[in-house]
Amino acid sequence: MPTSTAPASPSTTSRRGGVPVLRHVLGALSALAGLAVLAAVITQVSDQIGAGRFEADEYFHFFTIQTALINVVVLIAAGIEAFRRPVDTLLYTAVRASAVAYAVVTGLVYNVLLRGIPNDDGYVGPVWPNELLHVWIPVYIALEFLLNPTRARLGWGALGLAVSFPLAWVGVTMVRGAVEGWYPYPFLEPDGPDGVGGVVGYVVGIAVLIIGLAALTVLVTRVQHRAAGGARRP
Repeated sequence: MPTSTAPASPSTTSRRGGVPVLRHVLGALSALAGLAVLAAVITQVSDQIGAGRFEADEYFHFFTIQTALINVVVLIAAGIEAFRRPVDTLLYTAVRASAVAYAVVTGLVYNVLLRGIPNDDGYVGPVWPNELLHVWIPVYIALEFLLNPTRARLGWGALGLAVSFPLAWVGVTMVRGAVEGWYPYPFLEPDGPDGVGGVVGYVVGIAVLIIGLAALTVLVTRVQHRAAGGARRP
């Protein structure tokens, strides 16, 4: 579990020039981003239903979609919390750090490995939801975490939280694939051109990337708190 020193007090936060306004602005933008993600998912589902090719158990198994639904909750919660308290709680900061890692990995994997690969049935969905989920939301989530100084100070235990969901997802995905013969992404197929070794390589590489990104978010919160403490010293 994440460990940390206590979040900055409200009085401390109020002395940081411009932070309350920035927190409110970023909170409002995050809530709008969460609603945009929800709209993108609804648009994709509606379009696939209209095309007669929607399979709920497959669609909602994609890592992109599961993390998108996490982002809906996390981003809308950010908007609410921004107006309820001056700093984020430790638990919310840890969850938000995990969301940063997932979003960036989703964007990188899609744009490096999956962009341009057609669906097996030739279906072409609406473009904007895809771009929003794989480009603009990852960029926003990462930038917002860097710009928002009102997080709790994270401990290294946050890394365990960040990697637990992807590892569970991979485990379920590989078991399901072995039973049903369906894998959500080509690089996870043991019978693919890279074989089992390729699958292991991709899984390990992505896990390392997630841990590295989560470690960066921990460092960001520590640097922000150190900078705030230094600014308060006479």
